[in-house]
Amino acid sequence: MAHVGFIQDKLEIKFLILYVASRLIEPVPFEAMQELTMCDEGIDFFDFSECLSALVSSGHLTVSEDGLYAITEKGLHNGTICESSLPYSVRLRADKNITIYNQKLKRRSQIKSEITPRTNGTYTVTLAFNDDADESILKMELMVPGEVMAQDLAKRFRENAEQLYSGVLNALFEEPKA
Repeated sequence: MAHVGFIQDKLEIKFLILYVASRLIEPVPFEAMQELTMCDEGIDFFDFSECLSALVSSGHLTVSEDGLYAITEKGLHNGTICESSLPYSVRLRADKNITIYNQKLKRRSQIKSEITPRTNGTYTVTLAFNDDADESILKMELMVPGEVMAQDLAKRFRENAEQLYSGVLNALFEEPKA
């Protein structure tokens, strides 16, 4: 059977995994490594899994107790040496996917929510939208009557923090109604 894709062997899969891992802004779970690495038709799941495991065993990657993969200094060094051997089109596709994934990671780290029960049976929902330096752009504490409502507010805030911020600014800069 003819080989499909630009990646031709397990060594190139390892190079690609190191390429991906070196460009991520934080450790990621197995599924993210798989999604970002399998950007070429020449990679199948079993070869990917075997190569990922081999890179952990060799000390090029680490895996935390909660299953997050990160590149080591050894992996960075060796990956940098070998990345030019990856096909250019594969690197471009990987870079595009990594950029999108890093943007999601960055946004997730900028939006925080915390639910705290109060003594009277209600809940305080603390919502924060932070900048890159982890300084608050918008921070609110809201009291709600139930835990389900608190969880719903936190979820909606995570999904729409930018729109809420714009809405608050628009409301504050609106001309007062007489």
